[in-house]
Amino acid sequence: MRARDLAESYPYVTTDDDAMDAARLLARDSLPALLVLDADGQPHAIVPGSQVLRQALPEYVIHDPLLASAAGEAIDAEIAERLAGRTVAEWLPRRLFPPPYVGPDATAVEVAALMARTHSPLVAVIERHGGQVRLIGTVTAARLMSCFLDR
Repeated sequence: MRARDLAESYPYVTTDDDAMDAARLLARDSLPALLVLDADGQPHAIVPGSQVLRQALPEYVIHDPLLASAAGEAIDAEIAERLAGRTVAEWLPRRLFPPPYVGPDATAVEVAALMARTHSPLVAVIERHGGQVRLIGTVTAARLMSCFLDR
């Protein structure tokens, strides 16, 4: 099976979108990761939910389990403040890795290997026409496992 056959529609945000809206999308749709596209529609980042949380939480809570247990609900307002008024580009992790993507003719095993190498819960499937890039969809780990197990 080819990537074009495995690709499914997946919600995405752009680097110019509001960070609070992006976090709400992740929560509302129970997404494993945020797919972020740049202004040209090309994959810019795939940010796993754990890294979205890392960006939202204050550093002192991440590095001190005692503070995390004592913070309780008081930290909720601070998390919202860290997102308010920022774009996705301003809020993304400082250290980004190139997002994993494949062309429509990639095999299921190629997609799975890329996902495993990059530790990403999804891979974007793109098609190029000259200088233009079009997002076909994404392949999730769940979709791949279904493909492999349902044969």
